[in-house]
Amino acid sequence: MLTSKKLELRRSEIRQSLAELANIESPSKDEVRKMGELDTEYRAKETQFRAALVAEDVERREAGAELETRSDREWSDLMAGFEIRQVALQLDEGRNLDGRTAEIVEEMRAQGGYRGTPVPWEALEVRAGETLAAGTPDPIRTVPIIERLFSGSVAARMGGNMINIGVGALEYPVATSAVTAGWGASETGDVAGPSAYTTLDRPLKPDHNLGVQMKITRKAMKQSGAALEQAVRRDMNGAIEEALDKAVFLGTGAAGQPTGIFAGAAAWGVTETAVDAAADWAAIRSEVVAFMTGNAAAGPSDVRMLMRPEIWDGMDGSFIASTAVTEWDRLIAAIGGVVMSHNALAAPTGTPKASSAILTTTAGGVAPFFVGAWGGIDLIRDPFADAKSGGLRLTALATMDVTVSRSVQTRILTGLQ
Repeated sequence: MLTSKKLELRRSEIRQSLAELANIESPSKDEVRKMGELDTEYRAKETQFRAALVAEDVERREAGAELETRSDREWSDLMAGFEIRQVALQLDEGRNLDGRTAEIVEEMRAQGGYRGTPVPWEALEVRAGETLAAGTPDPIRTVPIIERLFSGSVAARMGGNMINIGVGALEYPVATSAVTAGWGASETGDVAGPSAYTTLDRPLKPDHNLGVQMKITRKAMKQSGAALEQAVRRDMNGAIEEALDKAVFLGTGAAGQPTGIFAGAAAWGVTETAVDAAADWAAIRSEVVAFMTGNAAAGPSDVRMLMRPEIWDGMDGSFIASTAVTEWDRLIAAIGGVVMSHNALAAPTGTPKASSAILTTTAGGVAPFFVGAWGGIDLIRDPFADAKSGGLRLTALATMDVTVSRSVQTRILTGLQ
């Protein structure tokens, strides 16, 4: 029983005793003394009761927080036990899955159709003790659906969210109406007339399949043992991350690719500004101001920028007259974060060479763009391609798509020399 409950019961008993003594018309000395003792005890119990409530409130809050996150932690613990090595051995030798791996695969099969063995996205995370040049991935979460993006990826660092979709398409309605407020001109005058509240849908559709093929030799299967687990995960991680980053920004919308931000800018209403001059803070500052006047960002610290390494090279070598401050120093002193990538942006072209950059911001908790992933990764074995050498040919298939949220949260700069 809680301490506060015990104290409450005792206080109730004291009140009952005091009520009985109070009804005595001529109490004796012993009864008067008893009333004094009960009154003193009641005051002490009252103080103890308040202290117990404070202590138990903290305990309740901690217990409530633990209950709120228990399911997430249980899911993370379950995923931590998934072994890609077991999947590879099942496809190669027909070995049965066991433990957490078998439980996860069975659950995924029950929720969606897979030709091969389903592999959850969480299994591609690099686990404790492993290292990568880009750092250890830390998945990003958006409610209410669990989603993952590797933190080393450009898409994640630019504020994108990865949404896991079971089946079908997913649409995000975005408000496009121009509802305004207005004052009544007189005591009986009407206020601003009614304006229609309109929305525009931003769909994610399962029309684009990303595939990764891996060839594992018989020697690797016999020699690597448990090390094969890390090797396969790192290879799939890197390949999917590279292809995904390129598709999010440079996807053409043709030949099976999703429509990336550059190709879809016109259709989505994303503003493109042609700088056609040497990259400097003044040009970038103008776009940051446009974010702020469009109610998308509160200040330059809310803005992220994606650029080519060559732009950094030029800005870091461009000094302000009569100072030791470069254009790069001015940029990083004001803007929220700068991401450089040679994979997510096209190489510089023309004379002088110029490239493009992207500015994004997260407004009202809404990401600038979404990456949709349908189900998990479908891992399929080709039993014939490498049969003569005893090797294992694996194909990992993932269905993905890209869309922006509000177009005012993204801006494109072109012609940065």
